[in-house]
Amino acid sequence: MNRISLKKQNGDNGRAYLYILPSLLVFAIFMFWPLFRTIYLSFFDWNMIKPDKKFVGFENYIELFQNPLTYKILGNTAAYILILLVINFVVPYILSFILSMMIKKGQNFYKGIIFLPSVISLVVGSILYMWILNPISGPLAIIAQVFGVTLPVWSKSEGLALVVLSLITSWKVFGYNFIVVLAGVTGVSQEVIEAARIDDVPMHKVFWDIILPMSSATGLYVFIITIVQGLQYVFTPIKVVTQGGPNYASSNLIYHSYHEAFVLYRTGMSSAFSIITLVLFILLLIIGFKLVEKGVYYEN
Repeated sequence: MNRISLKKQNGDNGRAYLYILPSLLVFAIFMFWPLFRTIYLSFFDWNMIKPDKKFVGFENYIELFQNPLTYKILGNTAAYILILLVINFVVPYILSFILSMMIKKGQNFYKGIIFLPSVISLVVGSILYMWILNPISGPLAIIAQVFGVTLPVWSKSEGLALVVLSLITSWKVFGYNFIVVLAGVTGVSQEVIEAARIDDVPMHKVFWDIILPMSSATGLYVFIITIVQGLQYVFTPIKVVTQGGPNYASSNLIYHSYHEAFVLYRTGMSSAFSIITLVLFILLLIIGFKLVEKGVYYEN
């Protein structure tokens, strides 16, 4: 009887592995193989043209950490993360609370308007913002001239370029994050909220002590995708608008990996940069989970 059960279990396991084999093949081809290939190339000096690769060991990693530019790009990446978290994590929470608790009419209209940019190409959005924010002939510049104000050339200003690119990225990301957060906020038990209102609890206390803790599972998800997807999305406006300038002030880890490989043709350095970026992302996500998940509330 035990042999029959064991054979049946082995057969079931075999069929299960067979069913997931297509997914494993896709992962192997498009994820694992590029990862191993990138690790392999990080130990070579190669420009993607020469037939031979020169093995340099850890020299690419040593040069990477000795280069002051690396730390500038790390600082840019941290600034992008902070700005994106404020705009695409904090603001959606506040706006979702206002829409669900205080605005009863026209909610579908507001949701549709806010979500609309999420379905528009970020390339189109980047070009559109370049026109709107053109400091000479853009609509905003024309309006500013009426009041005697001259707009700065933001794409050539180190601080402004990074902020504006974050705003362009947020224009694309904000709608999706808002809809997800709104679902979490509206899923909070109305009985708890009504009980707080009966006890005359201020609205800011309702938000801080009830809405945030009870929607924290959704908040954790939005927190993670804001960091990961936000830094991926910002690649497009960097490429379209500034190409990492001025003086690498708007570049980040992901764009600089591309720049090293396909602009400077330093494939080994680009691969090393990509591996360091991967490790930093993993550490960042682990820290985020450790710090944030402790207070996450999972209903039922």
